[in-house]
Amino acid sequence: MPSAINIRPTRLEYIRTKRRIVIARKGLKLLKLKRQALILEFFSTSRTAATLRTGLQHELMKGYESLRMAEMMAGPIRLENEAMKIPSLTNLDIKSKNVMGVRIPKLVGGQRHDSLTEYLLELPTSINEAIKSFQQVHKMVLDVAEKETALRKLLFEIEKTKRKSNAIENVFIPRLAAAVKFITFRLDEMERDTFIMLKTVKRKMGEREESTKEEEQKILAG
Repeated sequence: MPSAINIRPTRLEYIRTKRRIVIARKGLKLLKLKRQALILEFFSTSRTAATLRTGLQHELMKGYESLRMAEMMAGPIRLENEAMKIPSLTNLDIKSKNVMGVRIPKLVGGQRHDSLTEYLLELPTSINEAIKSFQQVHKMVLDVAEKETALRKLLFEIEKTKRKSNAIENVFIPRLAAAVKFITFRLDEMERDTFIMLKTVKRKMGEREESTKEEEQKILAG
């Protein structure tokens, strides 16, 4: 039970503490709702990431197969020379989106330039297909990286929200409830002391009145 040094056993403090309990319970409810929403978002993102990873593996196999075919059809030297000439992709920017208060990074850009489309038209079909396949691999790698980062951030926020709700539910609210109990106990004790004191004062006043009456009767009798 909290010490009287830290808590003032007054009616005002009692009202304030009760109000804090109400606010804490509302905050706890919101935190639990937020955690549930984050967990739903986590599992949804996890399923998307799993699908992307499976697709990435398939696309990698397809890409390496097309690369071997290009090497067979055009020769390794031609393939290497053309690889050196491929125009670079557009710049990759990292933006963010808000998911239940969590800032999730979103990758924007990294697409091919228009000049790359013209360049592909001049290449043999085998090399063209290999380049397109690995462009798709590049895009899927970015998508997987985005989802994996989102999963880590969501998991961190879920744990953080859980710690906050546990602290409120198991520490903060019980501490306030103990404070209310202590204040109630002290107020009841003070009320009993006041009642006893008033009874004592009333009894003494009655005794004094009786004594005064006796003295008055003696004087009249004398």
